[in-house]
Amino acid sequence: MLAGLCSAQEEVISKIEFEGVKNCNVSFLQKLITVQEGEVVDSLVINKDVYKLQKLVAVAKAAYLLEKVGGGYKLTYQIEENLTLIPQFNVWTVNERLSYSLGLYEFNLFGRNIKVGGFYQNNGYDSYGGTFKAPYLFSKKWGMSAEYQNWISEEPLYFDDLVATYRYNNERVELMGMYELDEKNNFSLGGDLFKEVYEYKGGDDLSDISAPRVLEQDKLMFKLLHTYNNLKYDYYLISGFKNIFNLQAVVTENNYDDLFLIALNDFLFFKRVGLKGNLATRIRLGIASNVDSPFAPFTLDNNLNIRGVGNTIDRGSASAVWNIEYRQAVIEKNWFVLQTNVFMDVGTWREPGGEIADAFKAENFRIYAGGGLRFMHKKIYNAIFRVDYGYGLTNENSGGIVVGIGQYF
Repeated sequence: MLAGLCSAQEEVISKIEFEGVKNCNVSFLQKLITVQEGEVVDSLVINKDVYKLQKLVAVAKAAYLLEKVGGGYKLTYQIEENLTLIPQFNVWTVNERLSYSLGLYEFNLFGRNIKVGGFYQNNGYDSYGGTFKAPYLFSKKWGMSAEYQNWISEEPLYFDDLVATYRYNNERVELMGMYELDEKNNFSLGGDLFKEVYEYKGGDDLSDISAPRVLEQDKLMFKLLHTYNNLKYDYYLISGFKNIFNLQAVVTENNYDDLFLIALNDFLFFKRVGLKGNLATRIRLGIASNVDSPFAPFTLDNNLNIRGVGNTIDRGSASAVWNIEYRQAVIEKNWFVLQTNVFMDVGTWREPGGEIADAFKAENFRIYAGGGLRFMHKKIYNAIFRVDYGYGLTNENSGGIVVGIGQYF
């Protein structure tokens, strides 16, 4: 990379090339960048282009080279690509039942950063779905996403001191428009049309309370998402911060919630430590309409917020969660990385119909700590197999293993 561009500020870029491109579509990359041939050299604009290219899922690493050619400069964007056709396979147990999911996703269809794929899951019931996401489908600013999902699971619902198991079915269709304001700010606006069905399967006897045995709900959800992304990637190492704000309004007609509002915000911060260390933290704040209902939107769950706590052990109408971990690579080869981590997860909840002050009561806090391993392929997008064990510091003799694909956050 050419340093000291002060003397070249009045020089013109005579040619732009892309190096290392195999699966990405070059015309698509040309459409994304801001710099054009015939323009004056501006290192700030070039670096913004590199930053944008680096964020594409198909790009493992991006840089640039500026060379004097004749009376101008040749600008070469140097691309190192990820493999983007990714199978997914997960196995777990719930209530002593072996469950699994299979999926296949392409994250760079036609070389244009388009995600398409689907999954099948069996946890005693058959679930399946498909996804299409093209953030630059219409231009370098505008895109869209679409998703279909038919999800079935058994869920515990909490009625005061009673716990009942329900068969939960959610069939939905989602359509979202996507807009990129600049290289760091993205917006999505759209909605879901879906149907929820709860069917009582077992647990405590609910005959003495007004809990439904079967509940069907047709719903319409409007969604607004804003993402501020200032993360910088060096393969598996991350620095910077990211904020994701999600606002939802759900319209339905039943005895539990007529107009339901949900707001969720994730703030993530990453800092590199030495050559191979990473400090990572997430603060997740959520609040919803405070309806005294067992169908509260926020769940206390292994796979979402607190490792080791169990599968959907509680629900709330507001939540605050803090996850912090330190990641350290202990083995790194050309393509393989073995990473260790130590973590602490802290969370508290407002019970449905309760007060915000309830979230500050000691009995509502959950604190878990533990460690784990990450097995990573450096040049396959999101090819991270993780295993964590969390132990309850506030709940003695409580703990468990959490397995998944990708970093926990």
